[in-house]
Amino acid sequence: MGKTVIFYKTADGKCPIQEFLDSLPGKAAQKVVWVLGLLEDMDVLPASYFKKLVGTDIWECRITLGSDAYRVLCFFAGNSVVVLTHGFVKKTQKTPGNEIVRAETYRKDFLKRKIEP
Repeated sequence: MGKTVIFYKTADGKCPIQEFLDSLPGKAAQKVVWVLGLLEDMDVLPASYFKKLVGTDIWECRITLGSDAYRVLCFFAGNSVVVLTHGFVKKTQKTPGNEIVRAETYRKDFLKRKIEP
């Protein structure tokens, strides 16, 4: 079962999640891809890896490597399609509001353009 994971692209063809992955050091990128693989393969992920952000339609993939915390924000398009918007290195306890707003903006754009996976 699991889910289909797709990368969000802007109207002009940019892919923020790909840019994020490309910016990561090798081991961090491997760990992020591994967690995203779990997201595809498993029906339910532990909250330590995947958690809904309260008061939003945005979900957060949580990746930790050593003392570094990486986050990939995403949303559901239908029941089984997860759209990854972008990622960032988490420096604070709370997920920064501007990152959530960015993900919500991408979500609105995606749904408005009805991008097919």
